[in-house]
Amino acid sequence: MSNATLNRRQFITAALGITGALGLAACGSSATAGNSGATSSSAGSSSASTSSFDGNFVLGFDQDFPPYGYVGDDGSYTGFDIDLAQAVCDREGWKLVPTPISWDAKDTLLNSGQITCIWNGFTIEGREDGYAFTDPYMENRQVVVVPASSDVQQLSDLAGKNVITQADSAALDVLSEGGSQEELGKSFGNLQTIDNYNTAFMMLESGQVDAIAIDYPVAVFNIGDKTSEFRILDENLNSEHFGVGFAKTDDGAQLAKTVEADLQALDSEGTAKELCEKYADQGVSYDLWCLPKA
Repeated sequence: MSNATLNRRQFITAALGITGALGLAACGSSATAGNSGATSSSAGSSSASTSSFDGNFVLGFDQDFPPYGYVGDDGSYTGFDIDLAQAVCDREGWKLVPTPISWDAKDTLLNSGQITCIWNGFTIEGREDGYAFTDPYMENRQVVVVPASSDVQQLSDLAGKNVITQADSAALDVLSEGGSQEELGKSFGNLQTIDNYNTAFMMLESGQVDAIAIDYPVAVFNIGDKTSEFRILDENLNSEHFGVGFAKTDDGAQLAKTVEADLQALDSEGTAKELCEKYADQGVSYDLWCLPKA
């Protein structure tokens, strides 16, 4: 799930035929939600209007960003956004190619055509000018996780504390200079970054840090059944919105409209709600679905 160019990690992608910069890595003004006027396209009409797109929908994502994109117990790529993308591809007759990427390289990969889009809890705020986005489909919140025994009860209690978040994440942007919680960030004893939240939770558990700034669904997923060990502060850091980001080209804009229309159709037929319910125990809620119906 910012006002700066944002980041994520590394994984083996040779089986997907992706080389070079592909590896591992994750998330980030409220774009006005509204009916784009687009209607669901067939595979033929989509391909005709997007000449550089060959029907292979190469989805760039952070494989360590559950519940939106991650490696399942069976070793396959899964997650809420990947399931959504598969549903879109099924409507369009496209082939979904989920591809874990180095978040640092996401713009190079997208603009060079090595990936079709970035779809993995990808925050719109602060990136509006850099991508051809769909309208927001999901609201997200930035929260703070602390040990259950911590004396931190509200955001102001974080003054002087050691806080960690993911590098180039929306949470980091919110807490950094120019962010909506800049003053809070300045009050920390230390604000450090790390490349993945799994390690951040281990550091929190061992006492190396006092708190984690993180996306709410990612926090819920990582806490799992350890609710006696960790808790989420009631006070949110920020609220933001997720969209699907394509290259800022005519082709990218057309693909964004096509995918947006498909998401609206999936919502109208109940698929979006079903997928939210599938991942409800991981922090995904249909109440946060914000894309207006067609």
